Amino acid sequence: MTGAVVITRPLAQAAPLAARVAALGRTVEVLPLLDITPLPDQSALLAALAKLDQYALVAFVSPNAIDAAFAHITQWPAGVTAAVVGEGSRAALAAHGVPNIVSPGDAAQSDSEHLLQTLDLQALSGKPVLIIRGDSGRELMADGLRAAGALVEVVPAYCRSVPELTPELAATLRRLLAQQNDWIITSSEALRGLCGLLAQMDLQHPDAMQHNSVVVMQQQHLIVPHARIAETANNLGFSKLTLTGSGDERLLAALQSCL
Repeated sequence: MTGAVVITRPLAQAAPLAARVAALGRTVEVLPLLDITPLPDQSALLAALAKLDQYALVAFVSPNAIDAAFAHITQWPAGVTAAVVGEGSRAALAAHGVPNIVSPGDAAQSDSEHLLQTLDLQALSGKPVLIIRGDSGRELMADGLRAAGALVEVVPAYCRSVPELTPELAATLRRLLAQQNDWIITSSEALRGLCGLLAQMDLQHPDAMQHNSVVVMQQQHLIVPHARIAETANNLGFSKLTLTGSGDERLLAALQSCL
């Protein structure tokens, strides 16, 4: 019996992929492992967006960053280049009518390191660059651009947090761990959060010494789009991994190969 496909993306990005997975005839479970909420104070974001036409480059770290920014952008300024790391972000920008988009050429290497290699860093020396991201994240892109002489401004656009372990979530996790599933994991932070939730769940069990949900979870099959997430999974003790490269098409192809 084929198990479910568990989609762990934030809720706003889960629905389109869930519909395509269901079209393959697979049972779909949407289990967001990161909650995305607006920043309480959006003044820095609004101030940056008010001068959007003054930047030589605007980099978005995720589809969530794009969603948060375009809630306030009516028209993308001509001549401003956008940069993203993944196919999902590239598609989201294209849907908003952004014409000039730079991203890594290899979908299997969609990360900040390879975006920096793709950019014409010399041309950005002395130029203003905006990075729109969550309230926390890697500094590698900003550091790399600054090292090249760019005038970098980093602006948070949303908050990320692991969901609270409610009785309902605990029941869902126990049900999913009772069978073998394919888990689509698109964030290292989300995977670490999942392991934390499972450890917390075990501590709440009356017979905690007899339960190790993390070990059970380590036997599940993970489908991940980036090598960095695969590295996180390996470090956390996961061994059943499929690395697909960026983009929903590759995730779906991997699922079809699992049938």
